[in-house]
Amino acid sequence: MIKNRQFKIFMDFDGTISKQDVGEVIFTKFGEPDKVEKIIDDLLNDRISAKESWTKLCAAVPYVDKKQLDELIDSIRVEPTIYDFIDYCNKEGFEIYVLSDGYDYYINRIFNKHNISGLTVYSNHLEIIDGKLIPSFPYYDENCFSSANCKRNHIINHSSDDDFTVFIGDGNSDKDSVEYCDFVFAKDGLLRFCEMERITFFPFKDFNDVIKKLDELKSKKRLKKRHRAQIKRQQAYMIE
Repeated sequence: MIKNRQFKIFMDFDGTISKQDVGEVIFTKFGEPDKVEKIIDDLLNDRISAKESWTKLCAAVPYVDKKQLDELIDSIRVEPTIYDFIDYCNKEGFEIYVLSDGYDYYINRIFNKHNISGLTVYSNHLEIIDGKLIPSFPYYDENCFSSANCKRNHIINHSSDDDFTVFIGDGNSDKDSVEYCDFVFAKDGLLRFCEMERITFFPFKDFNDVIKKLDELKSKKRLKKRHRAQIKRQQAYMIE
């Protein structure tokens, strides 16, 4: 019975797979400082939604040189233990979904540079046209405030009652997601959010910590789903 136990892995990108928040790096570099600082502060204090923040941040960049942007993206490092984690999940048959409130433009470039492939990725879309950053949001849902790419919907759409859902993340855009997952791995801002909201979580520093804990969980004779997450998923199914 334990062998057939399925974990569905949902994970953030910025600050979780990448060592830095790439969006923050880009807008700090190319945006108008006062505007960017105000927009980020409004976002983190829930005065504006994630979608509104992205739209305003892109508008706060007067001009971006594509070559300079690509060079900046190429300087971003990934968490080295991501490779071990991908291998581990492949061996165990655990599906991995990368749910990012960032942009495909830099995610794809970083994955290509670091030879990371085979992952299902959902993110926002970004184009550079005449030096302007043009965002679009193919997975937007007005009911998801903290992520313009509604992570909750991807979790619901890619898991069933038989699955144990796992979320791995670190920041503001993950706040809605963790409500719907059985096991949460959190650090930084997400860890503080889980503590405040009394959401059960496992702290982690890198993906080796996640591997160790998943090994413990999958070996348990009786593994329970998180009751609060079950209720949230059921409510979401009813809305759908």
